Amino acid sequence: MDAKSSKGSHAMRKYHFLMAVLVVVLDRVSKWLVAGKITLHDSVAVLPGFFRLTHVQNSGAAFGLFAESSSEWKVAVLVLFSILALAVVSALLWKNSHSMTTTGVGLSLILGGAVGNLWDRLLAGHVVDFLDFYLGSYHWPAFNIADSAIVIGALLLVAEILFAKSPAEQNAVR
Repeated sequence: MDAKSSKGSHAMRKYHFLMAVLVVVLDRVSKWLVAGKITLHDSVAVLPGFFRLTHVQNSGAAFGLFAESSSEWKVAVLVLFSILALAVVSALLWKNSHSMTTTGVGLSLILGGAVGNLWDRLLAGHVVDFLDFYLGSYHWPAFNIADSAIVIGALLLVAEILFAKSPAEQNAVR
C-alpha cells in the first residue's frame, strides 16, 4: 500500500468513526431531552393512534428483553456483552473501513448504538427508551436512537451478505 492510498484509508476510517460519534451524540441528546421534558412513564402523542414519545427506563436488553429478570448479575452481564460486542465491532470496522461501504456504515451504526446504550447502563444501570409505536392493541416495545442505529446497522450487514456479488460476478460486470 503506497502512502497516498494509506492516507485515503485513514480518511475513510475517520468518517466511519465520526458516524459512530454522531450516533452517540444524537442518542445522548435525545435521551437527555426526554428525561428532562417528559416525566417517567408519561407520554406525548406525536401521531395519535400510531406514535408517541414515552419516557421509560429499560433495565433489560434491546426492546425490553430480560427486563423482568431478577438476576443480580443482569446489568453486569449486559455490560460485559456490550463491551465484548464493542471490541468485535471496532476490530471489524478498523479492518473494513478503508472505503465507504455498506459494511463500514453498518458497523459504524452498530458501534455508535452500542456505545450509546452502554453509556446509560454504566451510569444508571438502565437505558432510557422513548420511541413508542403502536397501532390499536398492537404495541412495539419502546426503543431509542441507539437501538435504531444497531438495528439499521445489522440490516445493512445482512443486506450486504445476502446481496453481495461474488468475485466471479464482479469480474463479469467489468
